Amino acid sequence: MDIKWYAVHTRSRHEKQVDAFLVEKGIESFLPLIHVQSRRKDRKMYVDLPLFPGYLFAHVSKEQISDVKYTKGVTKILGTDIDKPTPIPDKQVMDIKSIIESKVPLDPYPYLRKGTPVRVKSGPLKGVEGLLVEKKDSCKLVINIDLLQKGTAAEVFIGDVEPI
Repeated sequence: MDIKWYAVHTRSRHEKQVDAFLVEKGIESFLPLIHVQSRRKDRKMYVDLPLFPGYLFAHVSKEQISDVKYTKGVTKILGTDIDKPTPIPDKQVMDIKSIIESKVPLDPYPYLRKGTPVRVKSGPLKGVEGLLVEKKDSCKLVINIDLLQKGTAAEVFIGDVEPI
């Protein structure tokens, strides 16, 4: 039996529930959680949130995929085709597990490549749009003026930008 890891998309904020349902069915699942500080009106507290909101991983054979797909709270199993789930390389999931188990501080990191159009979502440049580039180990947001054929770059923290 060939068992592989698959990415499971869940309903919004149902990751922990789906994880519990999969465990009840005897299916190995992995929900990477990060311990973050949450501000309330009157206090600060720590909560465990999914590293990848809306997703968890299931370690199943092809025969068990339908058991996962029809679990309450699951919207789909990710794949290149609608009806064909695509396995995730074991190494990638094991690396995430190692990082989680090491208890080092983690920040969710958007999947961005150089040249990706981005928008700044927080900080002094909130709302500014441009292209993400790297220069000497830092991230820069490049804003171009097409008519002038000139541009400028501002240093940004990668956690402050989101793809457009």
